[in-house]
Amino acid sequence: MSSFNKLVEAAQAAQSRAYAPYSHYLVGAAILGADGQIYTGCNVENVSYGLTVCAERVAIGQMVTAGCRAIKEVVVVTRDGGTPCGMCRQTLAEFTSMPEQVVVTCLNAEGEAKRWPLSALLPEAFRSEVGPNLRPTNIPND
Repeated sequence: MSSFNKLVEAAQAAQSRAYAPYSHYLVGAAILGADGQIYTGCNVENVSYGLTVCAERVAIGQMVTAGCRAIKEVVVVTRDGGTPCGMCRQTLAEFTSMPEQVVVTCLNAEGEAKRWPLSALLPEAFRSEVGPNLRPTNIPND
């Protein structure tokens, strides 16, 4: 099985575990880390909507917890092929220095896919002017 198919299956499995009692909009995400591992997440809603956590950020949290600090590929699964929100796009951008090389694939319930480089989804990502020398030393370059 290809790594892309593994990402799709992982995102679909995560989507099936989403907690979305308010919107009923189930989202699953799978991220291929620079370490070759797959990290998954699902959306977790809260009655206080601002406390809701998106699937992509849950997956990033899993990745960081495991010690990986760079993303290589992202798959998001929703019923309609929805793309990551702005907050998630910026969070994904935090974990790559080459957003033009990170492919984000969004699939709908029928398995139809659309693909973009992360740089196309967030063309003017916020970047600090301080440069990479002030980043923590445990974050490797991609």
